[in-house]
Amino acid sequence: MPWNEPGRQKDPWKGGGDQRPPDLDEVFANLQRQLRRIFGGGGGGNNDRDRSSGSGSGIGIIILLAVILWAVFNSFHVIDAAERGVVLRFGKYTRTLDPGLRFTFPSPIENLIKVNVSQLRSFEDKGRMLTGNENLIDINFAIQYRIDNAEQFLFKVRDPADLLAQASESAMREVVGANDMDFILEDGRAQVAADARNLLQVILDRYQAGIELTSFNLQDVKPPPQVQGAFDDVVKAREDKARYVNQAEAYANKVIPENRGRAARMLQEAEAYRDSKIAVATGESTRFELLLTEYQRAPEVTRERLYLETMEQVLARTPKVMIGADNAQPLLYLPVGESGGNQQVRMVPPADAVLREPPSRDVSRSSNDSRGRGREGR
Repeated sequence: MPWNEPGRQKDPWKGGGDQRPPDLDEVFANLQRQLRRIFGGGGGGNNDRDRSSGSGSGIGIIILLAVILWAVFNSFHVIDAAERGVVLRFGKYTRTLDPGLRFTFPSPIENLIKVNVSQLRSFEDKGRMLTGNENLIDINFAIQYRIDNAEQFLFKVRDPADLLAQASESAMREVVGANDMDFILEDGRAQVAADARNLLQVILDRYQAGIELTSFNLQDVKPPPQVQGAFDDVVKAREDKARYVNQAEAYANKVIPENRGRAARMLQEAEAYRDSKIAVATGESTRFELLLTEYQRAPEVTRERLYLETMEQVLARTPKVMIGADNAQPLLYLPVGESGGNQQVRMVPPADAVLREPPSRDVSRSSNDSRGRGREGR
């Protein structure tokens, strides 16, 4: 309901009974007089001066407090542990503040820019590049980095992200162009990534970009789609070759030690056989020399002894013995041991035939006598 309706309250602009709105010119005039009084303007009587001085001092205190609060708020800064504060004095770099509570002159004298130097940023790129043996290859690579120098990152280069993109592609092309395609596709991916990272870091340091690389990874390395099938066949053939080589090496590792052991055993057996034969021959030669000495001292006795020893050895291995004497006498059969189907019969020659020396008459007589004694003893 309107305020001037019967029964409602009076005009809010006036306390009296006159129900009229205030004059706008008068309102603006009063406002101008108040502003002039605050800022030292004249006019008005003593009462007006007293009131204006009191109100002006109060407003001045409020303004002073506001200025102090504004200065404090713009002069003290809290820098987190992951941040660095870059201070600009009238737009020119002056210093870098470490983490903690730091002081600067209020703006616009000094301005503070906080830079997060611990945050890991990532960048990905791909391209088709030419290898050292003039083959095309598609490469996708990803880079992670952080800000190492806040001042250089903000002011040394115009666009750090664009610089990183161009420098990474340049470094990647240089490294790929220095290696063959087979090396990049198979065993050299880690080496290529390491070389590209080192070269890119050198380029960034040369431009003073304030960027430190933390990782450089080759996500995908493959030939162009037009020749992908042919390269798959080549890769499969290499895998088959590697499998066959591994199988051959496994077989060689199994067979070679066995043959070496067999060869070593045969060599040891041959050496043992040689040593035994040499020992036997040495013993026989020594025995023969000793026997020769004894024969030279007593030929007849030695000859008879040799005959008897030989007969003892022969008869010990023969179950049946035929002894032949003179032509006028018959053969004597001695059944030595048990008879059997596979037993052997040996003809024992006389002692003269064994010794291969024609004995004298006396010696043969003594031999016959000794054989007779031997027969009687048996």
